[in-house]
Amino acid sequence: MDNNVQNSNKQNLIIVFLIFMSVVTACTSPNSPTFHLVPAPVEMKIMAGYYPLDSVKCIVKGIDAIVEKKIDTTLTELGSEGYLLQVTSSAIKLTASTIRGIFYGKQTILQLMTANGIPCVEIKDYPRFSYRGIHLDVSRHFFPKEQVFKILDEMAYYKLNTFHLHLTDNGGWRIQIDKYPQLTSLGAYRSMKDWDKWWENPVREFVTKDTPGAYGGYYTKDDIREIVNYATERHIEVIPEIEFPAHSDEVFIGYPELCCQGKAYTSGEFCIGNEQSFTFMEDVLTEIMELFPSPYIHIGGDEARKVAWSTCPKCQGLMKRMNMRQLDELQCYMIMHAEKFLNAKGRIMIGWDEILKNVLQPSSIVMSYRGEKGAIVAANRGNRAVMTPGEVLYFDWYQADPATQPKAMYGYSPLKKMYSFNPVPTDALTASRNEELISSKPVSSDTVAYILPENRCNIIGVQGSTWTEYIPNAAHLEYMMFPRLLAIAEMAWTPQNIREWGNFKKRVNAHLPKLKARKINTFMLSDVIELTSQVCSDKTVKVTLDTEKTSVEIRYTLDGLEPCENSTLYTRPFILTKETTVKAALFKDGKNVGIPLYKVVGISEDIQNYYEYINEAI
Repeated sequence: MDNNVQNSNKQNLIIVFLIFMSVVTACTSPNSPTFHLVPAPVEMKIMAGYYPLDSVKCIVKGIDAIVEKKIDTTLTELGSEGYLLQVTSSAIKLTASTIRGIFYGKQTILQLMTANGIPCVEIKDYPRFSYRGIHLDVSRHFFPKEQVFKILDEMAYYKLNTFHLHLTDNGGWRIQIDKYPQLTSLGAYRSMKDWDKWWENPVREFVTKDTPGAYGGYYTKDDIREIVNYATERHIEVIPEIEFPAHSDEVFIGYPELCCQGKAYTSGEFCIGNEQSFTFMEDVLTEIMELFPSPYIHIGGDEARKVAWSTCPKCQGLMKRMNMRQLDELQCYMIMHAEKFLNAKGRIMIGWDEILKNVLQPSSIVMSYRGEKGAIVAANRGNRAVMTPGEVLYFDWYQADPATQPKAMYGYSPLKKMYSFNPVPTDALTASRNEELISSKPVSSDTVAYILPENRCNIIGVQGSTWTEYIPNAAHLEYMMFPRLLAIAEMAWTPQNIREWGNFKKRVNAHLPKLKARKINTFMLSDVIELTSQVCSDKTVKVTLDTEKTSVEIRYTLDGLEPCENSTLYTRPFILTKETTVKAALFKDGKNVGIPLYKVVGISEDIQNYYEYINEAI
């Protein structure tokens, strides 16, 4: 079947589904400021009435049958992705300067559909950032193209436009390269599925596809073309990542001569003193560029251990010839070579923030994953940067109490924490708040770096990143990505000054049943109650309780008794005048659900003395 026909049929099915969902879920109140749109639009005026939907017409002809579309190239203020939407009881008019803007306007229309029709609104909308990204590691665990298509569908629905495909790493090589067939015949399958068991094995064994128990896979070139075409139809750019000079154990299974000891299973880094390493890099990148039309190629550049380089005669010889004093300079040497090669081919290099050790070309882009500092340094140097700090924007971190969740990586990054990050810290206060999210401890605004206001445009976007050591299948992948992907979408599209957690929380809750109906195995939000306390100048403490779910009540006690369905209902922050044990629990339909909270809240003696001092008469 022709791709366009398939896409049309799929869109028709989406329309039918959304109409159905509007019937079976609670209709949005006309007083709602956003009608549960994610991401929230820049400007929205709500008017009385609805445009009535002819479901038969929608099913037969699709959304284009009910929308008057217009391309107006004079609408420069909207950029290339913005749109104007006007819905009245008699017409739907969608105007944009490009077809991309029309596409995003149509996503908004799809989200606006209710059982009553499409509400009458006027919307002016455009994205905050040009790079609105999702990253997927397919090396640690391989995901077939059909799962990639499913993610791309959701990205388009939420106006995300960049898919960063991490194709190579220690867990396996995942893309066909004609000139080096053993990358996939020997490096795409391993002996164990369980990541920890395989990784901790003294020999992390790779095997051939026909070996009993072989686990892995790779994309053929035709698979990649399908993925790129599928993404392009949804106005999503696919950026490939091929790792250099580290994270390359799988390369040396078939081509051991490219590592320092010339033997498989001895190193994860290329031998920088071996010219063959650079021939390999150029050959592979050439085939990659033939498959991916994106101007951007990600070369990794992170976490080189450098141990083998310190004793390798070839690497040491290169250091002597080039007057290098530190092993880091070997890494910089390979990154510089990649940058020059890509630039000569008309492409732009992206790398993880270790590439800041290089003197980069102005065109190169830094992806800041070790906190926000890499992006701040890059932006102030004049390079563009993408924010994806691991402690805040990684989907593989825990999103609820680890005791209730499947094994995940390292720390804790729930929905609110992710949503609260501001990707453009142009003052010390914003930067320190970000650092507090990142480090989970107080940070003084006197100790942080920030982006100079004149360099704010060098932050081109944000990315939610998904590393898959502990994500072995599609259902688990969706569980970790959703609904946190919606936080990334709003952070990337909606202006900072209109983003607000309480409003976003309501909209995310409204999207959960829709995600489930689209067969997305979304996490249904945490049962954790969050308590925050703020010491006031009168030596009292203001206590705020919060939870991700809107379908539950928070009830609490301050007298030591266990909360019950008749305990005080939390509706607003409350004040404590002395040390108190706060006990709280979630209730739904009179039943206790979720995880209870017990916390002693008080004021330290130092804080009391401080406020007594500052309140003294002058």
